Amino acid sequence: MPDDRSPPPLCEATTRDRALTFAGAALAAVYVSESGQQELRLVETAGGATDQYELPERLPLFGGSPAAHAYRAEGPLWLNPAALASYHEGGPTPPQAQAPLGALPLGPPGRRLGCLVVVGASPDGFEAEQRRFLERYADAVAGLLQAGTGPPAPSSLLSSALRSLRVGSFVLVPDTGLIEADETLLELVGITPDDFDGKADTLLSHALPEDMHALMSVLEPSAQAFGRRELEFRVRCPTGGMSWLSLSCRVATQADGGPEQVLGVVAATSVLRRSPDDVSRIQWLTAALDEAATVHDVGRVAVNALREPLGADRVALAELRDDRFMVTMLDPPRPDAWPEIWRSQWRSEWPDAPVSALPTLRLALRDGRTDLWPAGTPLEPGLAGIGTGGLAVLPLPAKGGVAGVCVVGWDQPHQFVPEERSLLTATAALIGQALKRAHAHDAEQELATMLQRSLLPRRLPELPGGTAVARYLPARRGLQVGGDWYDVIALSERRVALVIGDVQGHSAGAATIMGQMRTAVRAYAVEGHPPDVVVSHANRLLVGMETDLFATCCYAELDMEEGNTLFVRAGHLSPLVRHPDGSTEEVLAEGGPPLGILADAEFPLTALALAPGTVLALITDGLVEASDLPLDEGMRRTRTALAAADPADPGRMADALLGDVGRREDDVALLLLRYDGMKIRPIRAGWVVWRLPDAVMHARRFTARTLRRWKVEEAADAVLLVVSELVTNALMHTQGPVRLDLVLGGNRVRVSVSDSSPRAPAKPVIVDWESTGGRGLLLVEAVSEAFGSMPVAGGKQVWSEILVQQGGPDPEASAPRTERGGLP
Repeated sequence: MPDDRSPPPLCEATTRDRALTFAGAALAAVYVSESGQQELRLVETAGGATDQYELPERLPLFGGSPAAHAYRAEGPLWLNPAALASYHEGGPTPPQAQAPLGALPLGPPGRRLGCLVVVGASPDGFEAEQRRFLERYADAVAGLLQAGTGPPAPSSLLSSALRSLRVGSFVLVPDTGLIEADETLLELVGITPDDFDGKADTLLSHALPEDMHALMSVLEPSAQAFGRRELEFRVRCPTGGMSWLSLSCRVATQADGGPEQVLGVVAATSVLRRSPDDVSRIQWLTAALDEAATVHDVGRVAVNALREPLGADRVALAELRDDRFMVTMLDPPRPDAWPEIWRSQWRSEWPDAPVSALPTLRLALRDGRTDLWPAGTPLEPGLAGIGTGGLAVLPLPAKGGVAGVCVVGWDQPHQFVPEERSLLTATAALIGQALKRAHAHDAEQELATMLQRSLLPRRLPELPGGTAVARYLPARRGLQVGGDWYDVIALSERRVALVIGDVQGHSAGAATIMGQMRTAVRAYAVEGHPPDVVVSHANRLLVGMETDLFATCCYAELDMEEGNTLFVRAGHLSPLVRHPDGSTEEVLAEGGPPLGILADAEFPLTALALAPGTVLALITDGLVEASDLPLDEGMRRTRTALAAADPADPGRMADALLGDVGRREDDVALLLLRYDGMKIRPIRAGWVVWRLPDAVMHARRFTARTLRRWKVEEAADAVLLVVSELVTNALMHTQGPVRLDLVLGGNRVRVSVSDSSPRAPAKPVIVDWESTGGRGLLLVEAVSEAFGSMPVAGGKQVWSEILVQQGGPDPEASAPRTERGGLP
């Protein structure tokens, strides 16, 4: 049974010895020269064969040992076994005729600090990659000696140098899948020690899927692959970028010949050094920037191309906008990694951001060339602390101007070589062009987003007895603006309309049609037309526009008091319903053709009663259909997600239905309504007014009786005044039927008078002593808490709301009632 416990962290000595083994060294020794002494003194040895070899404790500086020759030479000394045999002192004892040796001077000529001696493990000598690693290792040791890190702490010199090179090691047991990994390896992969569970799968999950097959072939070796294995792979950085790592491993076998352990090391691979010629380096960067669409993408590529390959500690990328620097990328992305003065405006713009306030950057922009500032250079406060060991300022040229600036900083002293300046200049030119292109792309997408948002509702209305939420996601291809739309329309105090639709295509034209259709549907709905008439009017409007585009639509009108719902479909997906018990169903609403196809198309109605606690979902096909997702399967998944989601929070419920937003070929619109039912149902009474000479008197008597039954007689004077004026106006200025409706809801009485005229009542502009009319509406407005008019089917409705102190209505008055005009 496999052990799930996390292996203990590897000690530094184990990590160091494994790294030396994979570098082809059985033994490494550090000799240092001391001031005033004419000899090299052995201060530290390491490696897996320290017990097999003995090295002299002291070597004369001007003797004939390999270490002394390398100390005096210009560069490293690499000796094969035959060449080593000619040196009679300073070699490993007992002498090994088959052992190669390398002697690498520590420090530049004229300022030598000592020598690193490595004894090879293979008689074939050191390979080119191993030599390059050992040369970097020697540079790291020299840097520690120069900084005073060692001695007097020689036992940590080789381990500290290895840690500065970011080389980690591991031991994998293939049978259990458990792996021992040191902290450096976890850091390279992007895992904190506390989050590591000791499983190989945890490390592999951070690799790119494209490299997974090669990694598995190395970490799960076959019987024919027990030799040394090497490869390079990529992992995702915490910032979202990509990092190259180099892996080298070998397999330890069991007695039966099977794999017992896989031992290996992993090191950071310099992306800009992956090829021996600069042309290939620039080709890699060009290809990476070609795939970077946004400014943020360009920033990630710039960080990958500059920070790790150059061993830098910080990279900042800023755009130049109107003579000001706007920061677009900071790596590492932590406020504490940057100067204190930056934290007040973290990620917004440079402190004191005008170019005039940063003379170092202004000089680089004026000259248009890369400026390299060595350690100890005094800089202005806005740049102080970014690169105490060295600072590179790269202007980013683009189309005859400057798109921005990139700043690279080191904490430890950094030696700028001539080749590095040329490479930085070429890199800056590529980044500048990509930044300019990405900025134009971002501006286009921002315009598309603004267009889309302007055509969709900014917010949904608050509904009595329910909660509505909506989500919209643009397509991830082309111009991110499409034809999906939705709307929630409050028709009255008890009725609401929900509509969702999809115009064919993804373009500004589709968005324009979408905006026109949403406006038309809202206008027809507010006029009071039934759902089938609303959709029919919208269809004829789209046909009359003579566009090549068509649209689909699903329209639902819901009575928030009773739960009765009417559906109309025009070529659109059926709505989904989640019942209070958690079951779901697809509403089998009879549908008509898409809008814009046939002018005389019919759109039948489908009725459905909703119980309190029901969730109604209107969706577009982008949510349930894709090239790799059939419609039936997508609807099944959506119904499953709808059943599993918690209806207590409609917002989270909508997010759960969206699922994986990465899989999106089409734009997506989603409209949810949780129907709760009205907790306090209004009390209603209606009166059909006959056109008789005493019609107003009968309307007043009906109103008085109703107010007494509702026990709100204290408001009778104001209510009767409103009824008298509104009924009189309707009888005098309109033809056809007139209806009076009274509604008691909460602490308000609503008086509504409906007639057959579409013209809203007009209040007089000036009322003087000679005026013969017009004062009635002013009186109504004066005694009303709210007053207005709204279109309804076949006419209009003028309404007024009056505050009351409700004493408790008669239970018999709770049922709506309608009376025809006549004597009381």
